[in-house]
Amino acid sequence: MAAMKLAALVVAIMVVAGAMSTAQGITCGQVSGALAPCINYLKTGGAPTPQCCNGVRTINGAAQTTPDRQQACNCLKSAARSIPGLNPANAESLPGKCSVNIPYKISLSTNCNRCIAP
Repeated sequence: MAAMKLAALVVAIMVVAGAMSTAQGITCGQVSGALAPCINYLKTGGAPTPQCCNGVRTINGAAQTTPDRQQACNCLKSAARSIPGLNPANAESLPGKCSVNIPYKISLSTNCNRCIAP
């Protein structure tokens, strides 16, 4: 029940954050909301859901500038630390499982300052 409430809250934050101007840059609310459907995959593996992969594509598409990429990276690291039972190998493999090319490794050890836009 608590997980459902948390998911609903994350989705609500994503909707509000998504309505904000893109001039403000990407927010951790957007990152968390878009990737909320991935939590089960991040813990147990298997195949990510289509909703999860859509979230990965959304965040990758939104993070087109160097500051946005660095922010998204920092948000991913912060979110990863807050998910009990997260399997780091699943987090690292997620972009590939969703056929999304993210120019940095999703890991708690990633130096987000090195995430630059092409």
